Amino acid sequence: MKIALVHDWLVNMGGAEKVLQAIYEVYSVPIYTLVLDRSILKNTNIENAEIHTSFIQNMPLAKKKYRYYLSFFPLAIEQFDLSEYDLIISSSHCVAKGILTGVDQLHISYIHTPIRYAWDMYYEYIRDMNFERGLRGLVFKRVLHNIRLWDVVASNRVDYFLSNSKFVASRINKIYRREATVLYPPVDTDKFNVIEKKEDYFITVSRLVPYKRIDLIVAAFAAMPDKRLVVIGDGPEMEKIKSIARRHTNIEILGYQPDGMVKKYMEARAFVFAAKEDFGIVPVEAQACGTPVIAYGKGGATETVIDGKTGVLFAQQTIEGLREGIERFLKIESSFDPTIIRKNAERFSKERFKEEFKKFVEEKWEDFKSRKIAT
Repeated sequence: MKIALVHDWLVNMGGAEKVLQAIYEVYSVPIYTLVLDRSILKNTNIENAEIHTSFIQNMPLAKKKYRYYLSFFPLAIEQFDLSEYDLIISSSHCVAKGILTGVDQLHISYIHTPIRYAWDMYYEYIRDMNFERGLRGLVFKRVLHNIRLWDVVASNRVDYFLSNSKFVASRINKIYRREATVLYPPVDTDKFNVIEKKEDYFITVSRLVPYKRIDLIVAAFAAMPDKRLVVIGDGPEMEKIKSIARRHTNIEILGYQPDGMVKKYMEARAFVFAAKEDFGIVPVEAQACGTPVIAYGKGGATETVIDGKTGVLFAQQTIEGLREGIERFLKIESSFDPTIIRKNAERFSKERFKEEFKKFVEEKWEDFKSRKIAT
């Protein structure tokens, strides 16, 4: 059995890339991706992997401005000739699932999310990018319209869907009218230890992009000068976040920090999470340290945070909603048991993911072979 892995792009290390690394530990096979920045692979298990890139790799500033080539993504993914492989495993949050396969090939796709900015977050992205009016906005809307049409067609090329949460499985069903098996992504819980003694601050760790709503978190703490907040992460919203935090001495913006420093800062009173996320790996990492989570009660957080036991879920994605969540947390803070919080995080361990993923693939491969023999 010859196997290939397909991943959208490899230009930064996020949750999707952690999934890819875990899959590669199970199947160390060639990887196909639209764009590659090898510098991000240092000290990872895919640093020396055989990686093939698309024609977008050779386009100007592709490693940094790859999203500018969105309209070419469907064509680029379809140019990979994988006809020599028996099994294709795609790791997809954009177009990787659209790889072309034949009747004698099995395609299993692990979906991190249907394309957010083309589907259920379409209007939010349009507003955030100021594309509601004007010629540029019209062109961008047309591109996303075409992406949606292609995306539905591409979903029919997948034999079996895996999703990273029940929340994403429901979106797959809504958009593609397909069923998906839920397989929670790998969280390297072994990297973290329970921290019994908590320091007097709250923490959030995230890429600073609009849908993560770090601006909301910072604004809430700006209105609570007696409570200290530490923000770790970088991204296009950095200047916006700094402008909100300016003149508020209780808010510390640290920018990007290596894993060792992130782990150290997890000794906070609580981890704050305001995004409507597909799954959310960092809140689980916080729980692996025995740190409770204050999270928006929509999306993947409802599957990883047990309200009242490992954290607090707040109902409204607003400053007032978050403040109410913090106030509720403070009332029951003494009831949280770091050991129980850690045990909850262990449900999402990397070893568990690898075992379940391999079992799923092997079962579907045996079924596929049986059907081929029967015909």
